[in-house]
Amino acid sequence: MKDFFVRDAAQQENKIITSSFVVCNKQIKSKKSGEPYLDLTLADRTGQIQSKMWDNVDEVAYSFEQDDIVKIKGLINKYNQRWQLTIHKLRKMDEPEIDFSDYLPKTTKNIDELWSALGQFVASMTNPYLKKLLELFMADEKIAAAYRNAPAAKTLHHAYIGGLLDHVVSLFRSCELVSQNYAFINRDLLYTGAFLHDIGKIHELTYARSFSYTSEGQLLGHMIIELEMLHEKIAQIAGFPQELKILIEHLIISHHGQYDFGSPKLPMFPEALMLHYLDDLDSKMEAMRAQFERDADLDTAWTAYNSSLARPLLNTKKFLEKKQQEETPLKASAAAGDGGE
Repeated sequence: MKDFFVRDAAQQENKIITSSFVVCNKQIKSKKSGEPYLDLTLADRTGQIQSKMWDNVDEVAYSFEQDDIVKIKGLINKYNQRWQLTIHKLRKMDEPEIDFSDYLPKTTKNIDELWSALGQFVASMTNPYLKKLLELFMADEKIAAAYRNAPAAKTLHHAYIGGLLDHVVSLFRSCELVSQNYAFINRDLLYTGAFLHDIGKIHELTYARSFSYTSEGQLLGHMIIELEMLHEKIAQIAGFPQELKILIEHLIISHHGQYDFGSPKLPMFPEALMLHYLDDLDSKMEAMRAQFERDADLDTAWTAYNSSLARPLLNTKKFLEKKQQEETPLKASAAAGDGGE
């Protein structure tokens, strides 16, 4: 078991720590002198930390690769308000030493409860073809096991074990609420899009040691993978309407909402448009929540720059608490003044 996790950095500032991490990114760069140094992104299940190794780099630079687990001895400090690790010693760990549960973040929610909630949404559907389609996916043991464990993305949102299921259940709840406000929405069609829009992530992403793309994911992307998965299941349902098939295909290929974001088609009917916006909302809200969690130890209510949202973020809870703390001494002073008259 690891003695130090990234979340413990504040308690170990300016101290030497020894711990193990998965290598998420590895670059060999050159100092001004021409000598090499290592620029690494290291991670465990609680977060990531930027790391540099300045000395004796030739001895270890080619002894490990990205996605390997390494044992590190180094100094924890802050640079530009972010934690960093200056590495003194490094070695690749052997398989018998590794507890893989230490290195990948995992949802704090109960996976069985999330899966049950998803099943209840599917059970509430009334269209027999759409309901049967989703039941076939949930009954497929390989798909179900992967759906329960896969992240929803490599880095942008819900990037943790169980993230895909967490995201989809959250999206179903939003679909249920918002669709009640628009009588012309086909609820079952919207649910089908919510269930299938990211299911290809189970093949697009690999998450054994760190989150990265499979060759299939790199070459095809999750939308193409999803269409193949969809066609395979539809072939098992006698008389599945061609019109429904086309609508589901459009839900899948349009859910990113813009050509620049990888959708070959823009959403062209109400359920597709709603799916896009609710999916985008859920992913952005999770990105904000995760940023607040990463920057919980910062003194300011403003977070660091969030690259996926292209802006720094204001934690309103911190902002209001700080304002209240500033006003409390003023109120106490005013009360004391009133009592002295």
